[in-house]
Amino acid sequence: MLNTNIEYILIRFGEMSTKKKNRKIFIKILIQNIKKACHDEPSITLKDQFDRIMLTLNGANQQVVLDHLSKVFGIASYTPVMVVPTDIEQMAAMTLSQMIDEPSSTFKVETRRKVKNLPFISDDVNRAVAGRILANTSHKVDIHHPSIKIRIEVGPLKTYIGIKTYPGLQGMPVGVGGKALILMSGGIDSPVAAYLMMKRGVEIECVHFQTPPYTSPQALEKVRQLIQKLTPYQTKIPLHIINFTQVQLEIYRPIDKRYGVTLLRRAFMKIATSIAQQSHLLALVTGDSIGQVASQTLESMATIGVVTQIPIIRPLITYDKIEIIELAKRIGTYDISIQPYEDCCSLFAVNEPKTKPRVYFTELEEAKCHNLEGLIVEATASIVTELIQTTQETYL
Repeated sequence: MLNTNIEYILIRFGEMSTKKKNRKIFIKILIQNIKKACHDEPSITLKDQFDRIMLTLNGANQQVVLDHLSKVFGIASYTPVMVVPTDIEQMAAMTLSQMIDEPSSTFKVETRRKVKNLPFISDDVNRAVAGRILANTSHKVDIHHPSIKIRIEVGPLKTYIGIKTYPGLQGMPVGVGGKALILMSGGIDSPVAAYLMMKRGVEIECVHFQTPPYTSPQALEKVRQLIQKLTPYQTKIPLHIINFTQVQLEIYRPIDKRYGVTLLRRAFMKIATSIAQQSHLLALVTGDSIGQVASQTLESMATIGVVTQIPIIRPLITYDKIEIIELAKRIGTYDISIQPYEDCCSLFAVNEPKTKPRVYFTELEEAKCHNLEGLIVEATASIVTELIQTTQETYL
């Protein structure tokens, strides 16, 4: 009697398949990330088979594991597979046992032989399997646009059969691209920027600037919720919380208010730079998009960026707002971001901010804030760090 239980999940690489010298390191990190993502199913085992990873369930809940794999960067696709001896009759019987319960649809059989010294060719397998399905079900063959693509990988002794292949997130495994600090405002853009950085293999930490009593505790809680939404992609994300009230008041007291946002963001960058240096983070990341607001013109970004020697990465630089919103909805952060709790940037906004501030005149305004640098040092020293985890637990 055939054992029709799914025992394995075949995981295919995306961009990693093009790597050479670093390939083994990337695969090792991907395996570690899969294990972290499946922390609630500790029985699984993973084996690198050069061009893919074979995950053995060992009794783990298949659907739970599949859900976790859908959140792991570096995976091109993954297929739950059954294993049978390399025998055409058993291949056909096993495939039929799975297809017979599927709703009537179209299908195609794709067979790949890993060894060529077998007494049959791939087309023999295709015909035998398709013939068995056609004779016993209402499924129809469609070789061009099938609803179900049956994948059969024939080895010398064992054959793997899968009828459902799921798309992965692509990208690179989180951790292969170093670490960066996300300036997390609580709006729509910065969580999406964080997601895109993780997709490129960058491990993230976040910094949030709060200004009590001008911003409420709910504004900080909103940021925690946003980061929680990102933890399935990186199981632990540090959140650095800065009390920015005195810095913000010092900036807005003496200056030409049109320069307020520019000076505010320069102060953000100075504090973020200190955090990055202390934590050995290689870049700062913002949700800037060219021309979206006054502080995101090229002139503004240049004037803001001169205060740091650390690279500033802007993953959304060419995105329009509609594209950003669509991605935010897809990753589940949009509904949280639009909660009506304002961040410190919006509270002191003016009607006609400088859209093309020059460094020279910005520095003249900044010089009016006589105690600014001291307050920035004090704010940096008062940092509180929390660790946001997939378990919904937060540690101070």
